[in-house]
Amino acid sequence: MILTEGQLQDLLDKSLAELPPGADWAVVLEGSIAEGFGNPSSDIDFLLVARSEADLPTMPSLLFVDGRRVEIRTRSVRQLADQFRALQEGARRPGRLSEDLLNRCQRLLNSHPLRGHDLVDQVKATLPAERFARIAADWWAHRARQSLRHAMALLCLGETDEAVDWTRAGLVQTIKSWAAGQGETYLEPKWLSMQLDRTDRPDVRDRYWELETAAPAPGDADAARAHLTACLAFAGELGLTGVPCRPERLTVERVAGVTTWQTDERVHVVRGRREVFALGERAGAVWRSLVPGRPLPQVLAAASDTGVTRPGPLLAAFVRYGLVRLAWKGGGTVTPTLPLAAPPGPVTPPPSTAQPLLSVRGAAVSGPDAIDLVPLPAERFAAATMALVWSNVVVENAIEDLTGALQRGQWRVAELTARRAVHAALRGLFSAYGVNPLPADSDLVRRIDLLPPAARQFRARAEELLRRTIDSAEAGGEVLAELRDYVALVRGTAGADAFPLSFDSADTWRATLELGYDWLRIGAYLDAELPLEEARDLLASNGAQPHQAA
Repeated sequence: MILTEGQLQDLLDKSLAELPPGADWAVVLEGSIAEGFGNPSSDIDFLLVARSEADLPTMPSLLFVDGRRVEIRTRSVRQLADQFRALQEGARRPGRLSEDLLNRCQRLLNSHPLRGHDLVDQVKATLPAERFARIAADWWAHRARQSLRHAMALLCLGETDEAVDWTRAGLVQTIKSWAAGQGETYLEPKWLSMQLDRTDRPDVRDRYWELETAAPAPGDADAARAHLTACLAFAGELGLTGVPCRPERLTVERVAGVTTWQTDERVHVVRGRREVFALGERAGAVWRSLVPGRPLPQVLAAASDTGVTRPGPLLAAFVRYGLVRLAWKGGGTVTPTLPLAAPPGPVTPPPSTAQPLLSVRGAAVSGPDAIDLVPLPAERFAAATMALVWSNVVVENAIEDLTGALQRGQWRVAELTARRAVHAALRGLFSAYGVNPLPADSDLVRRIDLLPPAARQFRARAEELLRRTIDSAEAGGEVLAELRDYVALVRGTAGADAFPLSFDSADTWRATLELGYDWLRIGAYLDAELPLEEARDLLASNGAQPHQAA
């Protein structure tokens, strides 16, 4: 060790002097210095063991003693027994074994006793070092398989540089598994060079460093493939099983809670009933080509048949976002993990900045390859889009009523229906920007300042239309013309410029029902509030009018 026994005892005495008096502790030194590593900047890690059944805090106390940082952790005998028991039970499924639990047990088993040697020996005896070494080796081996399989998949998908990174991760995990089998169980990889020096196998050590330093240059797919092949061969020589160089054993599978909803040409993918991803034209084509259960090379070939030039990166993004998963035949889901890093799991990208967010045809996207996260919770997304469609139906109904009132000289009726059309158009505008629930109709004009600057142009014209009176056919005609212009302008901004003339004919009403039904299905799936009670009947009839003859 880099510190003598006397130096350690002196640091311990000074550290204990800063703690509350009275406790009778057994004490060990843990961590890199206890392992025979360390340097002048290394922490001094003392674990204090209490002869009790108490629950002692997990959080360490940080002290500064003689210019060194000292961490004090405490555990009771019962807590340590529970740790070892949980480790042995979890060892049956290495993929689910907690890194933190493994690390805590390793540090104690390889610790250097300073006080209470008999108690320390008694605690350590509950898990023999040979048994722990096997658990640690299996844990690293599981992660090595996952990383190398993931690297194989990324190479297949054309994600060369990312594949190189995961190949290197798999190489580290492979050598750590082998080293654990040799008794070098310290988890953190930063001392790997010293661990390999102590294994007395210079042939393995030298071959590892040769491969580690031979990582290909960025973008060199052939070199990346050759490097992965060499690393897989080395892993096999060290006893790692389950990673033959056979990409066809990788399959693309569904993910629980991920559903697809298409409106017009826009594909929406809902993840976990909480998040909505809107896919651009090319991303949507690749998504529609997926057939779960097929080998990855076949999935890639089918995606290429859509006309998308490079579908691999899009498929990789689907995996990254947890919209599909990769599996290894006979080996379950591929879940690569790095030690001492963020836990594995689906990535959530920053929310899309496309504005307006929504249109009657689907969520806005940033481009044809986009896999954009809609910046609304899924339920609000569905409610806002249903409100957007319904507001445009109300606009059509109000304009029809206004036209009829003008034909009969019903000026008061015409005024009220014109205002109703203005309010309905504004409801559509607010909904397109994701506002839900909506302000009251009487407050809509004043609340336009909630919207981005580009939408605020509508305020003055809306206020003017709401003030207009109709007392003659000439005045009514002017209001109707201005209203149509205003509605067209709002719809152009809100992505509803192609909205059907709902009440013009049987065909346009059918088109309106089809459009509304697409959004109602999503809303019902997400338990969003429906815009009106009659919508339930449209859902029950699968989009058809309830009283229409076959």
